[in-house]
Amino acid sequence: MPPGRHPQLLAREGTVLVVIDVQEAYRSVLFEYERVAAAVARLIQGAVTLGVPVLATEQYPKGLGHTVAEVATHFPAGTVPIQKMSMSCCGAAEFMTALGNLGRHQVLIAGIEAHACVNQTAHDLLAAGFQVHVAHDATSSRRREEYVVGWEKMMKAGVVPATVESALLELLRTAEVPEFKAVQRIIR
Repeated sequence: MPPGRHPQLLAREGTVLVVIDVQEAYRSVLFEYERVAAAVARLIQGAVTLGVPVLATEQYPKGLGHTVAEVATHFPAGTVPIQKMSMSCCGAAEFMTALGNLGRHQVLIAGIEAHACVNQTAHDLLAAGFQVHVAHDATSSRRREEYVVGWEKMMKAGVVPATVESALLELLRTAEVPEFKAVQRIIR
């Protein structure tokens, strides 16, 4: 963390983006699906532009399908979503190994569902000592009330709320960096 910066501001060198379960089966049932898919895609594009590593998961892809194309097309080259059965990403050994290998202490989460996999992952990451940020506009649940309660529960646990734009601007820190214009185009 650069000197003089608040420790809860995202830092490019300390952050990993985790994209949870943005899968085909949710397309027709998720509350505000289009908003979520577009926000997740923007967040991935920004992370890639800024060199922030991206981890992705898929919950039981045999039944729920794979990551939707409008999101997956923005993954960094070589990204293979980690398949899981546990609600929390932390219940998948492959996820924890990949996360540990990155050596990052801040986790920025986007994905679905806010009251289930996102919520449980956020809680488990907090318990493991990570600082957890969740992009509000890049999360949802099948029902609005589940989305709201999931958010309330995460906030009470200590999650730092974010939006796609606020997260990317924190990662930029200044308009003087070469990536500023590219990120500005992504968030507009």
